[in-house]
Amino acid sequence: MTDTDAGSAQTQNGQLTEEPGIRILAQFIRDLSFENPRAPDALRSTGPQPQIDVGVEMNARGRDDGFFEVDLKLSARANREDGPLFVVELLYGGVFALNGVPQESVEAVLLTECPRFMFPFARRIIADVTSEGGFPPFLLDPIDFAAVYASRKAEEVIGHA
Repeated sequence: MTDTDAGSAQTQNGQLTEEPGIRILAQFIRDLSFENPRAPDALRSTGPQPQIDVGVEMNARGRDDGFFEVDLKLSARANREDGPLFVVELLYGGVFALNGVPQESVEAVLLTECPRFMFPFARRIIADVTSEGGFPPFLLDPIDFAAVYASRKAEEVIGHA
């Protein structure tokens, strides 16, 4: 699926069909939090490398206008033995139009492809805010949203068993 071919039509057996596609209508910061609880002492680069825990969540919902809202929540906590260095949480939202996507694929597209489009922007925001907080920019590794989605679906199946 691409966002460049969204809405293009083709003829198949004399029928006009719409190419599957995704259109990004808006992207925005819904909520952003950065905590630097031990500043300025924590800004000295002495001691071992911090342990960083990263969290990823995706949610989507339909809107009354036929579009879809997708939320990508990213969090990172940096800790050393002597305590926390920083905590950053970003809830990044987007509004998307889906064209020609079969109904049975809508959820998967919203929770894998849409976050994939949003991720580079959210990653940059986290890098910028950690840098502004006095730390080296924290660059999140690329995320396999399909694997996160599959894991979430597997947990739902186990939870309902």
